[in-house]
Amino acid sequence: MKLLTAEEMRETDRTLIHRGVPSLLLMENAACRVVEFLEREFAPLSAQRILIVCGKGNNGGDGIAIARQLRLRHAGVKLWVLLTSDRAELSADAEANLRMLDMCGSGGVFHEIQPEMYAATIVLDALLGTGISGAAKAPSSEWIGRLNRDWPFAKKVAIDIPSGMSSDLAASEGEVVRADYTVTFTAPKIGMVQWPNCESVGELIVGRIGCPDSWLDDVRLQLSDPADFRVLFAPRKLESNKGSYGHVLVVGGAAGKTGAAEMTGLAALRVGAGLVTVSSSGQMRAPELMTETPPSIDKKTVVAMGPGLGSDSAVQQQVREWFAECPLPMVVDADGLNALASGNEWLKPAGARVFTPHPGEIARLVGSTVKDVQADRLNIVRRFAADRGVILVLKGNRTVIATPDGRAWINPTGTPAMATAGTGDVLTGLIAGLIAQHPDRIELCVVAAVWLHGRCGELCGRLLIATDLLTKLREAIGEFSE
Repeated sequence: MKLLTAEEMRETDRTLIHRGVPSLLLMENAACRVVEFLEREFAPLSAQRILIVCGKGNNGGDGIAIARQLRLRHAGVKLWVLLTSDRAELSADAEANLRMLDMCGSGGVFHEIQPEMYAATIVLDALLGTGISGAAKAPSSEWIGRLNRDWPFAKKVAIDIPSGMSSDLAASEGEVVRADYTVTFTAPKIGMVQWPNCESVGELIVGRIGCPDSWLDDVRLQLSDPADFRVLFAPRKLESNKGSYGHVLVVGGAAGKTGAAEMTGLAALRVGAGLVTVSSSGQMRAPELMTETPPSIDKKTVVAMGPGLGSDSAVQQQVREWFAECPLPMVVDADGLNALASGNEWLKPAGARVFTPHPGEIARLVGSTVKDVQADRLNIVRRFAADRGVILVLKGNRTVIATPDGRAWINPTGTPAMATAGTGDVLTGLIAGLIAQHPDRIELCVVAAVWLHGRCGELCGRLLIATDLLTKLREAIGEFSE
């Protein structure tokens, strides 16, 4: 699913209007999408009490258009429209919609809160749209606070974006409306899907209002969506054997850390790799895993380097040599990344490379601090991927994936319960296992593995250990595959 900056969204609207689509029609289409959502989610609307809080700009115009459509389509609905500014301050399109609402003879338009409004079961936030820069100013900031406090039992539906939220920055500067649902238009905005803003969005619904799909083809930032990688899980051919689905080599598992390499190998098998060999200092407990020492890339498809590898200087030098010379795709994690961070030189790799650092590891790789990394996750990931020629997966809340050509994905799945030992090793195995089966679709494999990893965590619930993720893999894949 494509993600847009606020400027890209404004440019899309400008282009539509320049080509003859009236701005009022775009507002009408937006109102239609919201009313359709309300009809689906809160039927019957005749049983609801709806308050629409409107600002003076086009976001407020959307709210007024929604009110008019609700009046026309649901004559019996209990509805209030609350204007937070003088009528003279309304945008031209908002004023036009208010005139049309007046012609409906609807009444119910107010400038001050009436006591009965506190009985609303649904509150629509149409205060501020994507044009905000910095913290919201009074009186909008005061209304944002009231929306958060004064209707504790009503469902909050944000129109396009929760008021007060920045469309582009990872963190908004002031208070933001805490929505249960957000109905956005054309595509989600970048700021909405990053932490901490995503905590205020609630369930995200995307409505199309007139922009052709082809106009988004060049957008280089996406929200991970199973629709994009479902093809990786198509039914297998009847004429198949284990050699048809690749051979993963896992290099890691120093003394005392063999479990890391074993979890990586098991994850690769669980996600469908035909064969997995682990090069480790200890024995594997899983009988499905083969072992070999020293490791060899002969007849292998992909290498997973680093889980539990250790920090021995000789081992670190071997990692750097493998990184530079191995022609196979390689997923580098944990001690493998630390080995690369400790070297002063970066050699051009002979094959595709996928890095899966947590914030501390990427901070060491770029010579920065965790705080600075977390403050600018998307840009740091994109720069590193482009500069180093690798696919980078920055783990954490809303994992970010970037490719050397500037494309990036933000992953929406995951849970704090996954902050436990071994979950990163499982992710490494999922990535390697999918690449083994689809070596010609490495980027898509990475996006799919990260999404599945997080979704399995969600399905596990509040308490989990790393191998629990694998017990939910079949269920997670079943949610989107045929």
